Amino acid sequence: MTSPSVTTTKPQAPAPAAPTSPSPSTPAHDAGLLLLRVVLGLTMAAHGSQKLFGWFGGGGISGTGGFFTASGYPAGDAMAVLAGLTETLGGLGLAAGLLTPLAGAAIVGTMINAIAVHGAGSFFAPEGIEYELLLTVGAAALALTGPGRYAADRFLPVLRAHRLAHGAAAVALGAVLAGATLLVRN
Repeated sequence: MTSPSVTTTKPQAPAPAAPTSPSPSTPAHDAGLLLLRVVLGLTMAAHGSQKLFGWFGGGGISGTGGFFTASGYPAGDAMAVLAGLTETLGGLGLAAGLLTPLAGAAIVGTMINAIAVHGAGSFFAPEGIEYELLLTVGAAALALTGPGRYAADRFLPVLRAHRLAHGAAAVALGAVLAGATLLVRN
């Protein structure tokens, strides 16, 4: 017989182990990344086509080149081609989810230059930088998070499993190249 003051307890099951890897993405997460990639990417590709081809009311290479020259960049036409190709190819890469860290970095670098040229006199439009900042941060976020499941990167072995290090290195590269480009500006 047992004493009334003694109680027996059942052994408790061990607590579940903490997950060691990030949880798999959900369809909603991947659809959200797809929407962000497509809208941001096609917006940037359209901006690039304004510079390269004069589409959508853009200045084309000569008009954009004149703007770059007036903004203090040497070789305005060459800068217009460089900016147009970076925006177009980076934007299309983001939209397709192809080489997403580099595509995001291309947009980040271009938009850092746009913010520097536009100036920081105000945050809100029409003289502010809110639009450029939003595009910059959106592209950086996509480079850091990866494109999601609905992307061409899923077919590239090195990018199939996105790594934060890839995105961080790409964003840093975009920022460094933007800084180098700003150094040649008068």
